[in-house]
Amino acid sequence: MHPLRIGSISSTTELNPWRVLFPFNVLLVGLTTGCDRTFVSTSEGAKNGTFSSPVLMNPPVNNHSYIIQCLFTFVAAPGERVHLSFDRFSLRGALPECLHEYIDVYSEVPDGKDLSDLIHTPFGGRYCGHIPPRARISLYNTLVLGYTTDLNHTTDRIFSGTYSFIKDDKYLVGTTVKSPCSYVINGTVKRTGEIYTPTYPGVYPKNLYCSFQLVGKKGQRILMEFRDFDIFYGGSHCPFDSVSVFDGPSKDFPLIGTYCGQQRNLVIYSTDHYLFLTFTSLPRTADAQNRGFSGIYEFSESFVKLDFISRNDGQHIRGTECDQKILSRKESSGIIYSPNYPFPYVPRTVCRYFIYGLQDMQHYERVKLEFEKFDVPNIIQDENCSEEGGFVRLFLKGQEATQAYDKGDYEFCGKELPETTSSDGPRLVVIFASGPSQGSGFKAKYSFSTEYQIPGTPAPDGSCRFTYLSSSVKQGEFNSPRHPANYPSNTTCVYTMIAEYGEQVRLVFDNFKLRTTLQSEGLKYGDLCKEDWVEIHNIFRNGSSRLFGRYCNETSPGPMESSLGASGLKVVFRTDAWGVSSGFKARYFFEREKPLFEECGQHLVASRLGANSGVIASAKYPAHYDGGKKVIGAKTCYWLLTARPGYRILLFFTNFGIEGTPTERGCPVATVRVWSKVGAGLSPIELCGENLTPEQMQHLSQGNQMRVAFSIADKAVGAPGFRAVWTEVESIEEGYCSQFQCVVSRICLHKENLCDGLYNCGFNDTSDETYGCSGTRPFVIFLVQIIAIILLR
Repeated sequence: MHPLRIGSISSTTELNPWRVLFPFNVLLVGLTTGCDRTFVSTSEGAKNGTFSSPVLMNPPVNNHSYIIQCLFTFVAAPGERVHLSFDRFSLRGALPECLHEYIDVYSEVPDGKDLSDLIHTPFGGRYCGHIPPRARISLYNTLVLGYTTDLNHTTDRIFSGTYSFIKDDKYLVGTTVKSPCSYVINGTVKRTGEIYTPTYPGVYPKNLYCSFQLVGKKGQRILMEFRDFDIFYGGSHCPFDSVSVFDGPSKDFPLIGTYCGQQRNLVIYSTDHYLFLTFTSLPRTADAQNRGFSGIYEFSESFVKLDFISRNDGQHIRGTECDQKILSRKESSGIIYSPNYPFPYVPRTVCRYFIYGLQDMQHYERVKLEFEKFDVPNIIQDENCSEEGGFVRLFLKGQEATQAYDKGDYEFCGKELPETTSSDGPRLVVIFASGPSQGSGFKAKYSFSTEYQIPGTPAPDGSCRFTYLSSSVKQGEFNSPRHPANYPSNTTCVYTMIAEYGEQVRLVFDNFKLRTTLQSEGLKYGDLCKEDWVEIHNIFRNGSSRLFGRYCNETSPGPMESSLGASGLKVVFRTDAWGVSSGFKARYFFEREKPLFEECGQHLVASRLGANSGVIASAKYPAHYDGGKKVIGAKTCYWLLTARPGYRILLFFTNFGIEGTPTERGCPVATVRVWSKVGAGLSPIELCGENLTPEQMQHLSQGNQMRVAFSIADKAVGAPGFRAVWTEVESIEEGYCSQFQCVVSRICLHKENLCDGLYNCGFNDTSDETYGCSGTRPFVIFLVQIIAIILLR
């Protein structure tokens, strides 16, 4: 809303001149009976006083109300400003319309302006209701209030206030340039002083630009401290009104910061002997009643010299007296010093050191700080360092992100060399407060090392190698770097679990997800794993190792234990250079070594005259096997199946239901493992789920032995389990079978296996239980053989 032109017209009546004012859907002409007021500052007159609303009679004429407008004009003498504030305010209407009664404020009336034409004067706002305008100080010598009403009768209690004529010298802070509020402040003329927005503490004008150029001598630095700061807040980036501070003589130099809103403890130091400030308010129509700022400045040679920062990789943080940041160059190191080291430091100085390691998708570092020299006296010589004296405070947990500088992790003072410390994450902050006394300060070495966020004993060289000793702790956890966050690419980590004599290591994986581009369904392990993978090895005391298995994608390794005689397990995690995922989390347990068949399982040996086939099954089959409530980590049952020399073992799963979903998450809860060749270092085949493929249902040994293991983890809940038929079979040489050859599988069986109630021929072949068995008709046998021949084609 903008006011209309205020002018006058003549009348032939005996009344005084009438004024044409803003219309309210009523007659536009209102009369005045001497309600204008003018307050002029003179050398002899009073410099302050009061004002109030006029007492007016405005009876309606022919049922029409007239609008009355009164001007209150305050004119200061040269070298003065007008200061005005309201102490009573009760006008009808509500913002922003103010339909029947309001006060217009003009606080930017230029000197010599014709007051009969205020439309070209910047408008300071329109007010009504019960909330008065905030205090105003004129930008020049004159301030005008325009009171408009259509009331039939007014009193002096509608509004009232006080005014004073104040000296304007406090606003003339230097040599004036360009705009009415831009100055050059020379430190050789005045070392300390104050600056203000041009109408502080009154509401600052809209559409204003002010600048303050502070110029010192070489070797000086400039302190700018804002004692009061109240600038309209339009957002964190201050897109509307703002104060900007530049580290140099003009806006072409580096920006220290742009500020708005309510600021507390805003203190700014220049790097050199120049500082440039700008204050900008936009020409908006919306009302804002912020008072601006007041601040003090100081030119001094005594502020901290910054050369102690440039001695290492530190970078001065612009706007601060001596704060610095040090950024890692990947596992780099360096030295930090107190100001002026090794000479006595400046008293009552606070410097902050922000030492930041790498933290991104590929890197995560910790910071180690080791003091080499330390002399920071405190006024209290005991274990506690007084806030009034000198001290060094360390923050290891990133407290600076929340400005929690009262929650330090360590605090040191005196002359005793502090202990070496390391950050919890990638950030370490040091605060040095010198206190009233002086010392030679400190010298400390910082170093960045890769932080894998893996529990365990790390390798001394900082590589991703961790050791877990049974002699230290009997169970624990380990994980991929940064799990559950993504692990870095192109990384190799080794986890070594070392058992004591007479112990075994058990492993259970709780989470497992590695990156892969494999599109095939089913379990992803062994030779299929070409990208990111996990390998598990048995390790032995002679330094040798034997691969247990390789796993990738989401095929979690099943619960397992180290082999008898092994000294422990080694887990190798390797990632390639492309892509990442969340990795894995696992648990380890050191337990007493148990004989292979102590609790379950069996060594089954075929003989020519004895049994050469049989059945193995999970505990309680066909009932569900038990869950893992009583299991510590994992439990494994073994079956060793041995045929005579020159024979082999055929294993056929007739029933199978083990916890796990191979295509989604592997077999982390329970698994059946089959070694087709024993003792050759071959990795087993791992099985779980309910729907085995034909290739998974039937297994043939490569020699005369086969080993089967069934493992469950402590988190298993139970499932139907498995049943499998094992059979000693003859190796066929030159296509000749001297016994019985199965029709479909072409396996060569002993004749003793015919009609024994077990399906010894394997998957989809029942010929051993149909051919020649009692009650089997010849045409049925013939039909089975014909079908088998068709299937083989």
